This record gives sequence, C-alpha cells and structure tokens, in this order.
Amino acid sequence: MTPSEIEVELERLHPAGFAWALACCGWNREDALDVLQTSYLKMLDGRARFGGHSSLKTFLFGVIRHTAAEERRRNAVRLSWLARWGERPAPPGQTAGPEDRAALLSALSRLSRRQREVLEAVFYMGLTIEEAAETLAISVGSARTHYQRGKRRLLERLDPGRRR
Repeated sequence: MTPSEIEVELERLHPAGFAWALACCGWNREDALDVLQTSYLKMLDGRARFGGHSSLKTFLFGVIRHTAAEERRRNAVRLSWLARWGERPAPPGQTAGPEDRAALLSALSRLSRRQREVLEAVFYMGLTIEEAAETLAISVGSARTHYQRGKRRLLERLDPGRRR
C-alpha cells in the first residue's frame, strides 16, 4: 500500500483505532490521542511497515498496542528517575535530596560523553534508543551499547556496594 492509501484507510479506521487506543491507555483520553498520533506517524513514516499478512485494522491495532506499551514503560522509567533524581518532589516514602541530585550529576559527568548523551536523551528527553541514535547520528547498535554500559556504570558509581 502507498502512504496515501494507508492514510485513507487510517481515516476510515480512526473511530475503531481511537476506541482501541483508549482501551490500551486505561481510558485516558489525552494518552490515547498521543498514542494514536504516534501510531499513525509510525505507519506513515515507515517505522511500522504493513506487509499485508493481516488486515490493516489488525496491523493498526498491533501498532497501537505496542506504542501504548512503549509509552507506559517510558513513563514508568521517567517517573522513577524523576522521583529519585529529578526536580519534582519524590513520592511519599522516597526522598531525593540535594545530595542525591549532586551524586547523580557527579556520576553522569564521569561517564563517557556518548554514554551521557544517550542516557540523557532517553531518560530526560523521553526519546527511544532508536530516536536517540538518530538524534546523535550514531547507529542503533552503538546507542544500545552506550545505553547499557552507561546504565551499568552509573549504577556502579551511585551504589558501589551493590552486588550483581
């Protein structure tokens, strides 16, 4: 299918797609709209390619489900980091004082430039590893390697006594 044909079909399937996005986003309208828009963009820019192995509706629903799951994971990680290290107050029972922020900034500054850039792009800017790779003009494999090594080194520096 051409992008224009997909666009016509997406318009036709929009009510069903929106209903599915609502269900995948716990009936949160704003989240569902964001997920649906991201899903459409994935299909139109080629990140999600319709191969004709199922109906377009089935394919769309799969893209929506995966996009909603990606957003939930990204938000959970972001909230976890923000609660502990960010500028927002920590939830009850967790404290993230100035010492914790200073320790994080110090640990980040001791990572390699590329590891720090990938971690900041993913955790603070909310990008996927693939988007971070594109933004930093590196391969996805390289971004994944820097991401994994950076997380490991950051954890080692923030919690040196932790056993793996």
